Amino acid sequence: MDEAINPNECHAGRYWHWLDDGRIQCDLCPRDCKLHEGQRGACFVRGRAGDQIVLTTYGRSSGFCIDPIEKKPLNHFYPGSSVLSFGTAGCNLACKFCQNWDISKSREMDRLMDQASPQAIARAAQTHGSKSVAFTYNDPVIFLEYALDTADACHALGINAVAVTAGYMHDAPRREFYAKMDAANVDLKAFTEDFYVKLTGSHRQPVLDTLAYVHHETDCWLEITTLLIPGHNDSDEELKALSAWVAKELGPEVPLHFSAFHPDWKMPDVPPTPAATLMRARRIALDAGLHYVYTGNVHDLDGGTTYCPSCRHAAIVRDWYDIRHYDLTPQGHCPNCGTAIAGRFGTFGKAFGHRRVPVRVAAAPAQGAAAT
Repeated sequence: MDEAINPNECHAGRYWHWLDDGRIQCDLCPRDCKLHEGQRGACFVRGRAGDQIVLTTYGRSSGFCIDPIEKKPLNHFYPGSSVLSFGTAGCNLACKFCQNWDISKSREMDRLMDQASPQAIARAAQTHGSKSVAFTYNDPVIFLEYALDTADACHALGINAVAVTAGYMHDAPRREFYAKMDAANVDLKAFTEDFYVKLTGSHRQPVLDTLAYVHHETDCWLEITTLLIPGHNDSDEELKALSAWVAKELGPEVPLHFSAFHPDWKMPDVPPTPAATLMRARRIALDAGLHYVYTGNVHDLDGGTTYCPSCRHAAIVRDWYDIRHYDLTPQGHCPNCGTAIAGRFGTFGKAFGHRRVPVRVAAAPAQGAAAT
């Protein structure tokens, strides 16, 4: 049974319309949830109350931490900088392999103990010296209103807004959302429709549409991550098809990350991804013509290093999230041959490192939290 929605504790949602039978359809993502009064959508955090769609988690977070930007993972967006990360509860996908299931699948709203307005989050990032704020842990698509208001507050203080997302959304909200994002890492969970339907409860094409839109029609910096699950999306054939699509439709300069699965949620019997699988995937993607391909969740010095695509100079050497060597100009050019490395760069000082630092964000009334 759905948990009751108190409209006085919610924020009015965007993107919905009335149906002839009296229900309201949520138009945020391709799930197109059709709701009677008091019902919640599949994401659990958006529902119908007071004859409108509302967001129940505006101003309510599952926690705040300072992370290295490389953990998102974003290797070409101000490398070495720190990012204030947070998420809420819920998700609009139903991934059986979810690595953050305790947050994304939570239906216990009272566990969201950290409350903060968008302005408080931006100020916290500034206070802690973070160059960016990341919407992560669960998918920011489902808390779109909170994410957009936080992005605005961040931009007012010169802080970047970063989305870590599955990219599963409709076109109109996609356009509004990415107009306010400075960088995004989008999960391309596999390259078959069968995988998306059976293991995520979604479809592949909207994600491909998001990737193409972000790269070709916005100024948002884009990187891609594929979690490789043994026996499900790690065949040579699928990896070749995925890499060829990225090279053809997005171009060789979009960074692609292959990360390792560990048994979790509803797939506890699937073995963890061997490091050799990630290295094989990386070689396939490089052979497809991609310039920047990385391995994640494993110690792989070669797979974490950013190489100049022209002269193969090791411009940024990483071990896990640690930057061991940095040799780029402030403009992001290779000092050896002058080639521009794709990404967003600046003057490099001391790298934040691999640590993860929990922080408290001063609680403040979330502006506009009441439904209107």
